Amino acid sequence: MTTTPTSLHALRKLTTLGLCLVAGAALATTTPRPTAGKQRPPPVNEVRYDQHVEATAFAQEVAQRNGWDPVWVREQIGQARHLPSVVRLVLPAPAGTPKNWGAYRARFIEPRRIQAGLRYWQAHRDTLARAEAEFGVPASLIVGVIGVETLYGQHLGQFRVLDALSTLAFDFPSAHPRAQARQALFRDELEQLLKLARQLGRDPATLRGSFAGAMGWPQFLPSSWLRYAIDFDDDGRVDLFDSQADVIGSVANYFKAFGWQTGMPTHYPVQFDRARLDLPTLLAPDIRPTFDADTFEALGVRLEGQARQHSGPMALVELENGEAPRSYVAGTQNFYVVTRYNWSSYYALAVIELGETIEVLLEPGR
Repeated sequence: MTTTPTSLHALRKLTTLGLCLVAGAALATTTPRPTAGKQRPPPVNEVRYDQHVEATAFAQEVAQRNGWDPVWVREQIGQARHLPSVVRLVLPAPAGTPKNWGAYRARFIEPRRIQAGLRYWQAHRDTLARAEAEFGVPASLIVGVIGVETLYGQHLGQFRVLDALSTLAFDFPSAHPRAQARQALFRDELEQLLKLARQLGRDPATLRGSFAGAMGWPQFLPSSWLRYAIDFDDDGRVDLFDSQADVIGSVANYFKAFGWQTGMPTHYPVQFDRARLDLPTLLAPDIRPTFDADTFEALGVRLEGQARQHSGPMALVELENGEAPRSYVAGTQNFYVVTRYNWSSYYALAVIELGETIEVLLEPGR
């Protein structure tokens, strides 16, 4: 996801890959990463950053920090265009927008995506098996992520990443509730983009991705590409646009880096003992695993079977369903790891269920 200040890295882990881009229905949930497939190429905008005071000062800082030619840095950032559409897209849904897990799930666990996922798994089964063996991350989770992120490469995003990141670095909307922190994150991502372009030997202006600057089949931000992407096909370079081995290995490496524990389930079903149920206490830690099985029971959550034997902490994950009753699962540490790709329980469960659905439909022996 590169060495960055601790505060920025923590923010990436909370929005993560950090704010990289995944699908979300406004009716489903406000998620920091809308799907690349729902983004349209922005119109040409003649407002550039070559005369922007903050951009010019930032370019000078970046050049000094990295020992780069300041003229080159100013030229790169100066050619970026301001994209009003990016400013609109980065704003969260209006307060009070209803969330609906059923609607959100239906966007991803659907025939077109499932069939594309089956084809993807069958085409890359050997690489998926190798990644699972090496990193301990299930092939189903890797396949689920790629399917939710880009519909198996069909929606990679058409924004010039240089334009998107510059817009968010220097003109982040003040109406956003976390504008200052997000703007700082995107300024760092813009710097990481220049590092990545130099490493790849690419003109920064040629790299395309989502409105928030995420790129390739797994939709990695520049910092994530530099930190977690790996050369899994051993050709001497990392390519998340055209090498499926690198895509698969990098997703697995990402989850492993964030603490994936091989063999641990991601979540368990729950029932409630209404007489003892203490939802405010159970939901206070949000999706961070906090309670052991005995504490869950004392607070009114009934676990069954394997869940009763789970030795690690769990979180009560709440999913809204519009006007219908809410859904709940007990999320383990591995569920929390999945949310490090996108800080959303809706996203995490969609990724998990898409991959598991595809796996069930594979022929015996995969």
